[in-house]
Amino acid sequence: MKTNKLATLLLAGGLFLTTACEKDLLDQANPNAPTTDQFWKTESDAVKGVYACYSGLQQFACYYRSWHFMAHRSDESFSQSPFVALADFTRFIQPDVDFFISSFAWNDYYRTIYRTNQVVTHVPNIQMDETLKKRLVAEARFVRALSYFDLAYFFGNVPLITVEPTVATRAPQATQTQTEEFIITELQAAIPDLPLSYGDADKGRVTKGAAQALLAKVYMQQRKWSEASALFTQMAASNQYDLVPNYLDNFTDVNENNRESVFEVQFTGAVLEVGQGQDNASSSESHDRPNFFGPPGPTFADVQPRRWLLDEYKDSTVAFAPGSTTRHLIDPRRDISIIHAGNPDRFYGRTFAQWNWNPNQQYWRKYLNDRTRVDENFSSGINHRVIRYADVLLMQAEALTELGQMGTALPLVNRVRARVGLAPLMGTFTQNAMRLLIRSERAKELAGEGTRWFDILRWQLLDNQAGIDELKARDPDFTNFRLGVSKLLPIPRRDLAIDPNIKQNPGY
Repeated sequence: MKTNKLATLLLAGGLFLTTACEKDLLDQANPNAPTTDQFWKTESDAVKGVYACYSGLQQFACYYRSWHFMAHRSDESFSQSPFVALADFTRFIQPDVDFFISSFAWNDYYRTIYRTNQVVTHVPNIQMDETLKKRLVAEARFVRALSYFDLAYFFGNVPLITVEPTVATRAPQATQTQTEEFIITELQAAIPDLPLSYGDADKGRVTKGAAQALLAKVYMQQRKWSEASALFTQMAASNQYDLVPNYLDNFTDVNENNRESVFEVQFTGAVLEVGQGQDNASSSESHDRPNFFGPPGPTFADVQPRRWLLDEYKDSTVAFAPGSTTRHLIDPRRDISIIHAGNPDRFYGRTFAQWNWNPNQQYWRKYLNDRTRVDENFSSGINHRVIRYADVLLMQAEALTELGQMGTALPLVNRVRARVGLAPLMGTFTQNAMRLLIRSERAKELAGEGTRWFDILRWQLLDNQAGIDELKARDPDFTNFRLGVSKLLPIPRRDLAIDPNIKQNPGY
């Protein structure tokens, strides 16, 4: 399912609000910009409205680009970008509270939320098939919940807008806990009305499993292990998910929306007239991460993996080729995830040495088009996998470990390892030893996917000096991390000016 740009055009900034003003000859209704009262009439309107919700996730400052920079402030990444303000952003040196990465993200997430609020408000009043109506509202609730999930963990205390606002609306600023509780209520309401799966024409839409997984992720962040584990168990019992045989299929435009995919944002590489990630009918629906997260030359190379992560794969040295007993000495996920001097592959048609890259540097490889292009542009068609089943299995292993069930957790870790031909881990593990094992496996399996920021939040490494010291040992940028400040991004200055009831996060 690729989103409908006509719907995006109609709902780009929110449908125009009607007024009580008397109209004159120069004040005519624009048939290309219907008002709220004119639009929400038919089943077709409801479907288009939900397309616009999905399209919101493709926006410039959501999963098209900004999300990736915000999520990669963790200890697995760093920046040597010549764009100094961007590099400082990843070093916890906030150059300005209106820095475009976070400021635009705030804008685009709330634009997406505006669209979901319209769907939840108006679609229930449309005369149409009741099953479809409920499903469409549930899809919008998921997108709203996902948007607030990102806002809550990037910005902390955010305005919680749950109804269609007017220009005079002033939403209360919710605490992170209040936003989490809203997300939980939202997903609990959505789950019963979502299907387990869709036909080929609708692949990519929100499923019951996607809503269960996102709800479980909130419980994980709240350290409610039993609640999260129960949802992961339901997902497993549905028989809808499995690991795909080829690990690489999770990061290219081949075999998208497969059995490992729980939810992914849909992108297409087709180049249209006006830019990418923009709110108009002529904008390409593409993914821009590859243009910034790869090697120099073919990409801008703005974000790179830390050396410790490359070295972490040495812990998996006893490996077997899938389907055989032939040993090899590297974890296969390493060379799929990272470009480095020891990676024998070709990248954009050349080897590492032929590109004359610095052998002491390494670069992200996931989500690159290096196997099919000679360089990157601003139009990648690779879908972004927000949640995949390997992540679910490792989160279930973590939840079970926190519940003291290490023996039940270990087979889930080994299942993820077995997919790439790694030998099973054997023996009895203490709770702390299993925690460390799972953290290592998450680092290797999910490297570069943006999950690491939420992991270190959940592991409470950002809440005390001991945690910061642990992160600093892997990533010197954490020297600049200010306890009680840097965990949250600043709220944009213009929004504080618009509504004086919104308070800035501490330290900015």
